Amino acid sequence: MAQFTLKINDKSQTIEADGDTPLLWVLRDHLNLVGTKYGCGIGQCGACTVHVDGNAVRSCLIAVKQVKGAVTTIEGLSENGDHPVQQAWKQHDVPQCGYCQAGQMMTAAALLKENPSPTDEEIKQNMSGNICRCGTYLRINQAVKTASKLK
Repeated sequence: MAQFTLKINDKSQTIEADGDTPLLWVLRDHLNLVGTKYGCGIGQCGACTVHVDGNAVRSCLIAVKQVKGAVTTIEGLSENGDHPVQQAWKQHDVPQCGYCQAGQMMTAAALLKENPSPTDEEIKQNMSGNICRCGTYLRINQAVKTASKLK
């Protein structure tokens, strides 16, 4: 076991873990940040998406020893749930089961940070790596478009 100090949601957190432990399990099991979900464990579904220095990454694929930079989870996207992506998700009533939604929102937030006014095709292409088993893709894409217009 090794000790790691990470900046998570603007707070310094020190944990003890094996260096090869995926960031996903550090967040969920060590820090009780359970908004980030386990979906497939191979980086294909997007349910575990978090930001590292503002970039969307699959937390199931990055070992804690590889984390360089500030981590933001869905719990840290906004204190009051008022991030434009969160507002748009509510406005469009996006979730059905909700399991994939944290990863979807984190992917959308990273996209909008990089490209504040994406086209429909850019939204579709960027969000295509996140699987929604309920099939709410139309509402997801509409919500991303709405979020791009919110301040």
